[in-house]
Amino acid sequence: MKLVFAGTPEVAVPALDALIASERHDVVAVVTRPDAPSGRGRRLVSSPVAERAEESGIEVLKPAKPRDGEFLARLREIGPDCCPVVAYGALLPRVALDVPVHGWVNLHFSLLPAWRGAAPVQHAVMAGDEMTGAATFQIEEGLDSGPVYGVLTEHVRPTDTSGDLLTRLAFAGAGLLVATMDGIEDGTLKPVAQPAEGISLAPKITVEDAQVDWAAPALRVDRVVRACTPAPGAWTVFRGERLKLIQLGLLPDRTELAPGVLAVGKNHVYAGTGSHDLELLWVQPQGKKPMRAADWARGVRIAPGEQLGAEAS
Repeated sequence: MKLVFAGTPEVAVPALDALIASERHDVVAVVTRPDAPSGRGRRLVSSPVAERAEESGIEVLKPAKPRDGEFLARLREIGPDCCPVVAYGALLPRVALDVPVHGWVNLHFSLLPAWRGAAPVQHAVMAGDEMTGAATFQIEEGLDSGPVYGVLTEHVRPTDTSGDLLTRLAFAGAGLLVATMDGIEDGTLKPVAQPAEGISLAPKITVEDAQVDWAAPALRVDRVVRACTPAPGAWTVFRGERLKLIQLGLLPDRTELAPGVLAVGKNHVYAGTGSHDLELLWVQPQGKKPMRAADWARGVRIAPGEQLGAEAS
């Protein structure tokens, strides 16, 4: 089939690579979000998908909105058979959905109808799901509600961050997306409507959502930190400044500390929660690089009874 691929972040690149490498399909153009400011200089940079397409000599379309007339005219001119999508980042209007013969087919990183929305992997980790996966489905105007072509499953490991899990799903999902294109092309694959039960939503995780509540059980605190790593980054407050939490260790047999209260050992830093204590393994102080929590604690010289989450007086 003649394909126009839509995607923006790094997580979409494995699927683009797999489709480019496919001998049965031809990626003739890529749709991605416009260049965005990045770094301290706020210089405009292309998306990872745009960079990979340009390296491969593929036409890149960067509409401000996918209903822009110039973009729609070019899409109709190309006349794609199908438009595979991975994390494009913009809602597609009906006028765009109707252009390709076989519509737009999205690779979504959950087992639909669970975790419809922008942050399915983060919500799966935060909820403590033991199993998740990816699904390809026909995009319609509802939120991730279209009929499903295929699925794959993936175990959520006890120490997985969202970044770990998303990387595995991106590469496994690339194969699923190619297989879906194959099945659509040869007519062997028909989408099946999603069940009406089991629907859950996965809205974008905000910076406010990523603030740790030390009165919550330790398992909840650990899940929030893993779900928000690498983005937006779980955090707490220490001496009036934000402290990013990167990695924790569960200590189910230790219950010595009140919620948020810190204790420092020779090479360990402990924090109390609403249940049992946690060990801080990696943190990132405001304006500094990530560091081992023990090195951070030696530098700030934590006093007895100091705690995390306490606002500056």
